[in-house]
Amino acid sequence: MIRKIIHIDEEKCNGCGLCAEACHEGAIDIVDGKAKLMRENFCDGFGDCLPNCPTGAISFEEREAPAYDEAAVKKAQEARKMDEMKSEHHAGVPEHAGKSSGGAFDRRCPGSRMMQFEQSEVGNAPAYMGKPISRLAQWPCQIKLVPTQAPFFDGAKLLIAADCTAYAYANMHEEFMRGKVTIIGCPKLDAVDYTDKLTEIIRNNDIKSVTIVRMEVPCCGGLQRAAESALRSSGKFIPWQVVTISRDGNILD
Repeated sequence: MIRKIIHIDEEKCNGCGLCAEACHEGAIDIVDGKAKLMRENFCDGFGDCLPNCPTGAISFEEREAPAYDEAAVKKAQEARKMDEMKSEHHAGVPEHAGKSSGGAFDRRCPGSRMMQFEQSEVGNAPAYMGKPISRLAQWPCQIKLVPTQAPFFDGAKLLIAADCTAYAYANMHEEFMRGKVTIIGCPKLDAVDYTDKLTEIIRNNDIKSVTIVRMEVPCCGGLQRAAESALRSSGKFIPWQVVTISRDGNILD
């Protein structure tokens, strides 16, 4: 039959997984880092996934497609719910584990599924029972994977850090990540210019400040240049600073 159904532009898709989360029918999966309409008969054509796509990769089209099968959708939803309950019970998974900021459990793309972490009062101390505390506020944190719009960016102090800084500088979490949304990358290894992505993040969200932490090595200059260009291109006046870490783990600036 000819009917309205979603179309996903893989060129625009960044694999964030927000559409798969928004699709309550379970029609969309993340495959090889891209969103794909895997079950056409599960797509009701209402497009709940459209407004959740940060890159505009999803649109409607009218074409030959199987009819929406509501009974099959409900059966699949019940089966997923039972599987999740069994898996959590047998694996002893804590209540919060594997859950997104919306609270739904999802194995379709655990590597890029958006999550926001709430720091407890215990987590506000430098350490608890002698153990270091993670200050990562959200997932994903890789620049390539993070969406350009997300709730955790609202009112955020943004930390743009080179991958190696957390390994070189021992107190990265407490001195730089604490109280900030952290995104990381390496332009040399990723072989990409982050300027456009960072521009969209800064332009489309209420970012309060930007801190750039880089290594002293020349290739980290690409990260700094991308961030500085993004700040200029965003059209916003936001406080920002650059901190350089030496290869032996000291702050140079």
